[in-house]
Amino acid sequence: MKRIDPDLPSKPSVQVLERMFTLIDVLASREEAISLKEISERTGLHPSTAHRILNDLTIGRFVDRPESGTYRLGMRLLELGNLVKARLSIRDAALAPMRELHRQIQQPVNLSMRQGDEIIYVERAYSERSGMQVVRAIGGRAPLHLTSTGKLFLAADDPQRVRAYALRTGLPGQTRNSITQLATLERELAKSRQSGIARDNEELELGVRCIAAGVYDDQGRLVAGLSISAPADRIDESWTAKLQATALDISTALGFSGFSHSAPHGTFSLPVR
Repeated sequence: MKRIDPDLPSKPSVQVLERMFTLIDVLASREEAISLKEISERTGLHPSTAHRILNDLTIGRFVDRPESGTYRLGMRLLELGNLVKARLSIRDAALAPMRELHRQIQQPVNLSMRQGDEIIYVERAYSERSGMQVVRAIGGRAPLHLTSTGKLFLAADDPQRVRAYALRTGLPGQTRNSITQLATLERELAKSRQSGIARDNEELELGVRCIAAGVYDDQGRLVAGLSISAPADRIDESWTAKLQATALDISTALGFSGFSHSAPHGTFSLPVR
């Protein structure tokens, strides 16, 4: 969910900028070039006004004119978009939403990423009042199949990769609840694909349960997992919706706008708001 600075006006104070933004939005709505006539009709601008602004945008390479009288978005926008993307940090995008989620539920909130056959904890929001005896340190690692976030990444893999992971690691356990059989893991991953969340039921540490939701980038790729850790007897299913909404906020900040038809295998549904 985009947060708007209340001190900023709701629209540009310079009329020509407002018209320019409107033109760019119309061009962005179509993959192919659009005729000046259609642009004028869709924006409500007089053709001469639209033509004048589009010509100026063409000079700056923000708009291309593939044929006389037709327009589409230009390469300059791609160049600028790539600069913004390169400067985005998952951790920076996640920190404020994580703190807000922690404020709401008063339990540790973790941000983790995949590194090989493990997840690595890259950020957390927690307090001593949560009642958790163990809070994994930033930089800590854990096997994919024993953690909620790790299961998200395994669920995003195709079945062959999951089997290769199981063969490579041997699916070692750490508690009596650990999943150590491939068939059991595959059933668990199928549930995650269906629900959009993954769970750790005291599989990494006895007395600790976790729920995780995925964080996606502008290409719809799973890049991180956001998880809630809580004492096993305090886990609250009402947290799931808050968790998914927070993960979606972070994903949106990274440029995520929904899954395309070419989204990778095993991606999950996200709440629509």
